[in-house]
Amino acid sequence: MTLDLAAEFKHAALTNTLRQCALFADMPAPDLNELAAITVPKALRRGEYLFVGNMPVDGIYVVQSGAIKLHRLNVKGHEQVFHVFRAGESLGEEMILADGGYRADASAIEDSRVLLVQKNGFRSLLNTQRGLALRLLRSAGQRVASLIELVDDLTFKDADTRLANWLMHQCADPESEEPACIELQTSKRLLALELGLASETLSRTLNKLHTAQLIDVHGRSLTLPCPARLAEFVRRKTEWPVDVEGSWPGAREMVCR
Repeated sequence: MTLDLAAEFKHAALTNTLRQCALFADMPAPDLNELAAITVPKALRRGEYLFVGNMPVDGIYVVQSGAIKLHRLNVKGHEQVFHVFRAGESLGEEMILADGGYRADASAIEDSRVLLVQKNGFRSLLNTQRGLALRLLRSAGQRVASLIELVDDLTFKDADTRLANWLMHQCADPESEEPACIELQTSKRLLALELGLASETLSRTLNKLHTAQLIDVHGRSLTLPCPARLAEFVRRKTEWPVDVEGSWPGAREMVCR
């Protein structure tokens, strides 16, 4: 294989991964080619850090394969996971125009490959690609909205509601009365951290929802017998006060139509 042909294959692989990312989807081919020209791949082993808090921002990362968790430790040494980024997701775009460093740590929870869209080159493209600036603002806005939702969950919602709300986000049709299966793409321990729960609390919450016939648990497979019931559970939990045992008014009357 000639060097030119190898370079073409590498460039094609970069553009294909970038196009699968929501931040860069539907970009005109010439613009995407310019983006690929300032993009470099990086491989990480499980447990390896992509960046740490306060480290200078070097660009936007796009996950090509594997999984990257964004997390921080509080003063007591407890870990909070903000999000787990998987193939096609981007991270770091909200900091690309800031002069400070990253505000959290990012590490691989399994062997991963990421693409780094380099900061200086990206900033230069912003001067010529007006659509890219709008994409950046939209993505950063969505990231802020997600963080606000996370703060809301951690501050105002109990374990039942956090887990049920997360399950609703994974369900294609939360109002369906047909069974839906959700395959966990991560360990239950990591899911607990992402929800701001102890592993033991997550286990108890899964058992509680199972007892209420809202979910069935088989290893990493979670089945919602009737997603509409779980959606109604979330609505009632956020509207009505919870009693001392963690149950909610009208729970026993909830049935699938």
